[in-house]
Amino acid sequence: MTALAEGVAGAGSVAPASPVRPGRRGSGAWRFAVLIVLGLYFVVPITASVLFTVRRGGGGVTGEFYTGIPASPGFAEAFTRSLILAVLTVVLVLVLMVPTVVLVELRLPRLRTTVELLTLLPLVLPPIALVVGVRSVLSWAPDYFLNTPLARAFFALQRPSLPWILVLVYVVLAMPFVYRALDAGMRGADLSTLTEAGRSLGASWPRVLVSVVLPVLRTSVLNASFLTFALVLGEFTIASILGFETFPTWILKISGSQPQLSVAVSVLALMVTWALLLLISALDRRRGPKERS
Repeated sequence: MTALAEGVAGAGSVAPASPVRPGRRGSGAWRFAVLIVLGLYFVVPITASVLFTVRRGGGGVTGEFYTGIPASPGFAEAFTRSLILAVLTVVLVLVLMVPTVVLVELRLPRLRTTVELLTLLPLVLPPIALVVGVRSVLSWAPDYFLNTPLARAFFALQRPSLPWILVLVYVVLAMPFVYRALDAGMRGADLSTLTEAGRSLGASWPRVLVSVVLPVLRTSVLNASFLTFALVLGEFTIASILGFETFPTWILKISGSQPQLSVAVSVLALMVTWALLLLISALDRRRGPKERS
């Protein structure tokens, strides 16, 4: 049998050709071309923006528009306000969504579809419609609730120094991204076994959330925080319509009188966002091998 098989396999001194999947040849060149196109799509506008900001009026190169950003009128207040709004939004949306995702996963799996549909509503509802509705509700305070605690609460939400109404609206806008990031991390972990082990050892539910759930969902929490942070720092429409000065609205305000400075600030903000993304990725990779060991 062995000799017969060898004779058949070597008939005519030609080895049978190994099957080759069609469509695989040349795929590396296509991938390389796609990467080049995508790289140009991002690099060319950024390069043009940087060249515009470093070009001197009489010729030459200058970095005065970048070095003069901290001393620009209104920059520190607007940027600090946006940072505070971003931090508050991240904290509030995580406090709301982490227990919700855990509760749906462990105790109320039948409500998963309902919660997913509710978190999708901010994507279905246009932001312009949302902000018009919010502005209409805020206008009721002086018209219907004057000299009442509800009116004072409405006025407190609209303080220009720290507009809490923006935090509440940003939490609504961030819910779809935060829920899906947390839900993806939840599905990849055996959370039921871990929480039962923690509860059997006498830990309370808050302790389980802090000591068990958050370490398991560390990557998802970091991704959700980054998405929310970037959303708040780049949001313009709602802050502009409600009349609050944040970082994006400040950039637009100075763009008419100082176009090069506004572009320089935009480029710097983009670089800071990329740096945060790389930092989150580096932290996750650094802690990953330690947990596996």
